[in-house]
Amino acid sequence: MRVYLPATIAMLRDLESSGEFRARSGTAFALTPALREAYSSGSDEELEYAALLDAARASLRLIAAEEKGEPRRVVVSADVEGVTLRPDLDAPVVRIGGPIPLKLVAAIHVDASEAAEAVSAAAAVIDAADLGDPDAEFTLGDAEDHELAWYAPQELPFLLELL
Repeated sequence: MRVYLPATIAMLRDLESSGEFRARSGTAFALTPALREAYSSGSDEELEYAALLDAARASLRLIAAEEKGEPRRVVVSADVEGVTLRPDLDAPVVRIGGPIPLKLVAAIHVDASEAAEAVSAAAAVIDAADLGDPDAEFTLGDAEDHELAWYAPQELPFLLELL
């Protein structure tokens, strides 16, 4: 199953050095039956993109938790087995069983440098947005207006060198 793992630049550096990705609390996002049910229509590709965007929003929470983190949303896409559905959480949330080797990573999605200011502002208000604050949700929308760039796993060393 293709999963979308929220991450940070620091987590990408760990992936490069260790050769495996460790998801916080084993949390990932995917096209689950519950996500499919939540939409009245949409192709698999559109629903996969919705799961990726949920992972990007979760990346903001990780950025907010890092003391000196780089303000860029990061999502790691991987193809893994043994995924556990989490119907007690949001529709696309799944749990993975452990570290994911780099060879299972399908792609890496990262904000461009132009998004840094908007991402930093969004990370600062992510909790308020979750609680329904309309101003915080507007700030979050500014960050989400930026598209994530796509990188192949073999481009990871070059991507980190450019940061």
